[in-house]
Amino acid sequence: MNATSDSRMLARELRLPPDARRNFAVLIPAYNEAPNMPDLVRELRRTFEAFGLEGEVVLVDDGSTDGTAEAARREAAGWENFRVVSHRRNFGKTEAMLTGAETTDADVLVLYDADLQHSTDEIPRFLAKIHEGWDIVTGRKVGKYEKSFVSGIYNRLSRRLFHVPVSDLNSMKAFRREVLDEVHLRHDWHRFFVVLAYARGFTLTEIDIALYPRRHGEPKYSGRGRILVGLLDLVSVAFFLFFARKPMLLFGVTGLALAGTGVLVGLATIALRVAHAMPPFGFRPLLYLVILLETLGFLLFGFGFLAELTAQQHAELEALHRRLDRRRRD
Repeated sequence: MNATSDSRMLARELRLPPDARRNFAVLIPAYNEAPNMPDLVRELRRTFEAFGLEGEVVLVDDGSTDGTAEAARREAAGWENFRVVSHRRNFGKTEAMLTGAETTDADVLVLYDADLQHSTDEIPRFLAKIHEGWDIVTGRKVGKYEKSFVSGIYNRLSRRLFHVPVSDLNSMKAFRREVLDEVHLRHDWHRFFVVLAYARGFTLTEIDIALYPRRHGEPKYSGRGRILVGLLDLVSVAFFLFFARKPMLLFGVTGLALAGTGVLVGLATIALRVAHAMPPFGFRPLLYLVILLETLGFLLFGFGFLAELTAQQHAELEALHRRLDRRRRD
């Protein structure tokens, strides 16, 4: 049985409603993926035809230097629902995802990689799961994965820190537009999109998806430097989620603890002085330690107040954005 027959059998099983077949867009970030364009466009067309899909495909050429955009336009000539937008230089997957979302008005967005390591027939499966009422559907990769060790550590750390109810955070996914409207992403934070959305109260689920070897080109996210960047981003996201709304919990408590320690050291120094119990190193280092602890303590406590003011401004700005969004929808 060929791929087209398999797709049609799956299409009959899924039974997507008409709105789910139309009101969606597939976002495809692509960087130097020209050799994959013929297979990508051909298989997308086959899937759309087999499943009766009428949504959009937005391929975002993220500053490629190998003619990815030209190859995509050439292969998709005559397909009205296929669009190509380009960045002037390489910005990254997060920016490509945001650019693709800005290009379409679809209510459901499917993030799909241009390397074809997942079948295009997974797209209607994600649409069907979203139609069940979930806000985000993530894919759990099944198959040999070159970066499985590093990815496994990252996923376990994320689940332990953020308690997200899915096991694979950086895979193919589908989500409703309101999720992206409410979750604000910084550079390279596409890896934490699910974490940030879950923290905002959006619902999550996952489905198993087969992982295939890359057909052409080289992986774009590899090297030891990516591990360090990922860990630093993990710390940044944890700080943002745990302390951004109440920074005094971190800076104020830490400052009070240091200042309190300084008081205790000072009292101990006075007691030693009164008792004429001269320590081997003298009293001067203890006095310097008291000054250091008190200075750092009060600086951190004062920084906590400033951070609280910043958090208040941020909260007011978010409230203003929500009011503007409601007015625009009305």
